[in-house]
Amino acid sequence: MRNRRAALAAVATAASLALTLTACGQNSEGGGEEDKKGSEGATIGISMPTKSSERWIADGNNVVTDLKSKGYKTKLVYGEDDPDQQVSQIENLITQGVDALIVAAIDNKSMNNVLQQAKDADIPVISYDRLILGTENVGYYASFDNEKVGELQGTYIVEKLGLKDGSKKGPFNIELFAGSNDDNNTRYFFQGAMNVLQPYIDKKQLVVKSKQTELNQVTTLRWDGGTAQKRMEDILTSAYRSDRVDAVLSPYDGISIGILSSLKSDGYGSASKPLPVVTGQDAEVASVKSIIAAEQSMTVYKDTRELAKVASNMVDALLNDKKPETNDTKTYDNGAKVVPAFLLEPVAVDKENYQKVVVDSGYIKQSDLD
Repeated sequence: MRNRRAALAAVATAASLALTLTACGQNSEGGGEEDKKGSEGATIGISMPTKSSERWIADGNNVVTDLKSKGYKTKLVYGEDDPDQQVSQIENLITQGVDALIVAAIDNKSMNNVLQQAKDADIPVISYDRLILGTENVGYYASFDNEKVGELQGTYIVEKLGLKDGSKKGPFNIELFAGSNDDNNTRYFFQGAMNVLQPYIDKKQLVVKSKQTELNQVTTLRWDGGTAQKRMEDILTSAYRSDRVDAVLSPYDGISIGILSSLKSDGYGSASKPLPVVTGQDAEVASVKSIIAAEQSMTVYKDTRELAKVASNMVDALLNDKKPETNDTKTYDNGAKVVPAFLLEPVAVDKENYQKVVVDSGYIKQSDLD
């Protein structure tokens, strides 16, 4: 293992900092003496965005589980959608002497100074799912093929409306939603979807009645469902007094739930006014239930158990002086460097295949859907 202990030899305030972390609601897991020894008993700091999303709770737990299976200790913290809190937590992890960091950034442009601290302490950094921007101090990136996520969503819409096979010509009304403007993945999701949808918009087979088509017009800060619900309500009021929405591009399940709440409040969901095609992402339990109930149309499944393995394998390789496995060394330019990445494949899920894809694989228990 890389010998970096000297860089952190004297951490006089470690005990008090640990108490501070606990008082701030941070969760330190896997740090007990009962853990197996990894590479010289290395400890990995894991920084996740929030506990308000089912997905990120699962990610944190999966990363901890996989690292512990390799013999590492772990310290898992959640920033609760506060970029300043996340930076402070990472600073504390560095001061405590973690041997590597896995970071899913809340604000991907706020990490420059703290990751310089990690670099100075010889702590390698893995960017987890959300690419950290503007710094050379990111070693590797573990994620999914994010542009393909959007392509799956866009393709589902045009197929369900009958545009792809030419059985219907439209025009159909569509509204566009995107993720948080401080998450680099947002532009990849949106770009992938628009690669599919834009030709139909150009031919006026798809019509955005709100005229909100640019990425900066359709983002949803912090991926918040309530924010999406309010925007959908405003769109319905201003643009759909006499027309109906046929499809909504939603990038994430939590946003989809908010959109659906707005639509149902406006009378959608009846035989005379059916719900539009509504996409999603992450295969969260609430949205899979919604798909089963014929409300949300689809979601994009990303097996975060596999993502956790990719990230922990990267750490394990780095701490044992090996080169982590990658499958993309050209795409993810963070503005300071092209970050080598390993990308996993996403899968479209709807009422037809949810059982096979997310239940039979063990990702969601059937009892959670009953």
